[in-house]
Amino acid sequence: MQIKPGFELRNICGENIIIAHGVQNIDFSKVITLNESAATVWNAVVGKTFTEQDIVNVLTDEYEVDLMTAQDDANVLVASWKDAGLIE
Repeated sequence: MQIKPGFELRNICGENIIIAHGVQNIDFSKVITLNESAATVWNAVVGKTFTEQDIVNVLTDEYEVDLMTAQDDANVLVASWKDAGLIE
C-alpha cells in the first residue's frame, strides 16, 4: 500500500494535520490530525510502498513498545487511514 498522492502532513500550531491538495482529495467535513507516533509513521512511509509490517518496524524501532502492541496499533492505524481515504 502507499499514501495517495495529494496528501501532505503539516505541523500547524503544534498539531499534526493532513492537508489535501487537489479537488479530488478535498473533504471539508473533516480535519485529519495525527498524534506523534502516527506522524512518525507517516514520515517514515510517505512516498514509499509499505506494508503493515513496515509500520510495526517503525513503531518498535522508535518507541519502547512490544511486538504485539505494535502489531495491534499498526492494524488500527492502517484501518483508520483507509477509512479516511489516505492510502491505497
